Amino acid sequence: MSVLQVRDLARSFGGIRAVDGVSFDLQAGQMLALIGPNGAGKSTCFDLVNGQLRPDRGSVRLKGQEITGLAPRRIWRLGVGRTFQVAATFGSMSVLHNVQMALLSAQRRLYDLWRPLASYDRRQAIVLLEQVGMASQADRPCSQLAYGDLKRAELAMALAHAHDRMLMDEPTAGMGPAERTRLMGLVRTLATERRLAVLFTEHSMPVVFEFADSILVMARGRLIAQGSAQQVSADPRVRELYFGREQQALRGGSGPGR
Repeated sequence: MSVLQVRDLARSFGGIRAVDGVSFDLQAGQMLALIGPNGAGKSTCFDLVNGQLRPDRGSVRLKGQEITGLAPRRIWRLGVGRTFQVAATFGSMSVLHNVQMALLSAQRRLYDLWRPLASYDRRQAIVLLEQVGMASQADRPCSQLAYGDLKRAELAMALAHAHDRMLMDEPTAGMGPAERTRLMGLVRTLATERRLAVLFTEHSMPVVFEFADSILVMARGRLIAQGSAQQVSADPRVRELYFGREQQALRGGSGPGR
């Protein structure tokens, strides 16, 4: 069974069909990229999947459970990890305390704060920080982190909730090429080791081609192509509607790497 099943998803704004009949599956251990030019509908589709928007029609299921229209916090509590285009952390709190807060949220214990936060799930929080290479910075305030490290701290927070599913919205936004590669290489390792099913949106074509197992390409609210990096980059509709503006990057060595 697919971890995530999306069927005939649709959403309109006035007379504009932002998402029109989108269907796809996400498997355990798979990294699935959702891409498209500006205005293609990918952000709307992503928001429909993670509960920020309600669809006009269609179905979203997690391991067979209907989650269509559920609020993001309810989807989060079903064991779905989530990262954001702009890293969402508490800047005045330490990296460790941020992860501990995420663990409390995952266990629905946010109102059980009569004990000092430092005493909650410290060992588990350290394990998560070790997985993302941030244990050595556990006591630093998030406000003092370099941006790439902040993204890794956010990833540890997401892993506190992620049983086997992760939604990542523009995970490498604002990062340089080397930082992008390091972060997504880490996500690739976690997806393989933990059998995480990862759905992510991304503007960086080098990132998509190197790390995605499969790619969904949207244009004008519809899926126009789906498959491996090689299949997608060879599709004439993709070349015409999206990749034409990316050809220089592709020729520069950023084509399919997987």
